Amino acid sequence: MERHIERSLAKLEQHLHEMTGLCDESLDAAARAFVEGDAHLAEPAFRNERRINQLELEIDQEVVDALALFQPVAVDLRYLLAILKNNNDLERIGDHAVNIAQSAVTCATLELPTRLELKRMFELTQNMLRDACRSFFDRDLQTARMVLEADDMIDGLNRSTTREAVQMVKSGALSLEAALELMRIARNLERIGDLSTNIAEEVMFHVKAKVIKHKGDDQA
Repeated sequence: MERHIERSLAKLEQHLHEMTGLCDESLDAAARAFVEGDAHLAEPAFRNERRINQLELEIDQEVVDALALFQPVAVDLRYLLAILKNNNDLERIGDHAVNIAQSAVTCATLELPTRLELKRMFELTQNMLRDACRSFFDRDLQTARMVLEADDMIDGLNRSTTREAVQMVKSGALSLEAALELMRIARNLERIGDLSTNIAEEVMFHVKAKVIKHKGDDQA
């Protein structure tokens, strides 16, 4: 029985690894398309969307099958539940990456006198996503805590980007269309940061059997 559940978990991990890789590739493609002003660079984000959605369905079914077949308890049960939650969060991250890619394509056609702090925001968000996923697979609590701490920085950059974009529109230095796309990118990056935080929280749940959502890291 134990060998069977281990095989099932290994297969789930393999699919989740593929999904995290696709999400990372999509976000990186959207970032490069925006920073370099080249719409063609966004193509992987659109191409990956279908496979990410397919993997979400496959992983959901595999988790349901494992729960029904093996009736796991303790650490195995927590791990399956964590995979189920992360699966949903990763699919949403893929959606946000597509949203950013769409904005990057639009921005490539616009005159952008500034990209505000979005390049920095991209770097932080990509690092958060990578660290969150790595911490989950490695059961690395220290890296998971670093992800939780980084979320405040992303939130702050989202707010400052929005303020600056609004001020530039008022002063006539930035078109309303460009400002809306820049703010849309910032908002989607902020949501990816939140979802990466969710993944890091699942590390705490799986490894320590503690739910820290809405509580703060000092209670983890």
